[in-house]
Amino acid sequence: MLVADGLKKDAALTKAVGKAGEAHAYEVGKKEVPQWVGEQFARLGATADRDACRALVEAVGDDLGDLSSEIQKLATWANGEQITRAAVEQLAVGRAETPIFAVTDSWGSRDVAGTLRATESLLDRTHRPRSGELIRIVASLVGHVGRVRKVAVLADDGVRSSEIASRLKMHPFVAEKSVRQARNFSADELAQATVKLAALEAGTRGGSRLPADLQLERTLVEITRPAK
Repeated sequence: MLVADGLKKDAALTKAVGKAGEAHAYEVGKKEVPQWVGEQFARLGATADRDACRALVEAVGDDLGDLSSEIQKLATWANGEQITRAAVEQLAVGRAETPIFAVTDSWGSRDVAGTLRATESLLDRTHRPRSGELIRIVASLVGHVGRVRKVAVLADDGVRSSEIASRLKMHPFVAEKSVRQARNFSADELAQATVKLAALEAGTRGGSRLPADLQLERTLVEITRPAK
């Protein structure tokens, strides 16, 4: 069996294989990737809920080869038990080595306790120095809040999530999630969150005398807690 990535249907190798045997092309649209993940789990005799499949795509990306490796690992680990989002967050190896979406999801749902727990979990599990991981988390939050602000502007203008994904070059699932998160914040709150995260970024790089962990905790509470 010969496996190739990015091989076109009209390529010489494809035609040669077709003459000698059978050539199969596996193409999955971005929107169908989470469903494909669920089907692969089922093929291996494992079960995963819809949220777990989406979480795996968000953590790993939509490369089918990378996903297949993680699917096999999770299926083996589960040993017949259902695979949940919590298992994916704990075990999946994402593009950024440690998934940040546990933090951004809690922030997006305005869950202060969940945001703090997820952040501490990342800090505890990282192979980097704690200070370096903290800076990575802050930078990721800055980028995420910035994306949600852009999504919020388009959503307020009546642009559908599928079109938002196209315009901002985002994965459709990420765009849908960003739209849902944007609904939980006012435009002013998102603007304030951006300002506070910028101040945090400067503070954790030497701009404040307070311990970086304390700066992070205070800022997370301020930008996550529901408006009074």
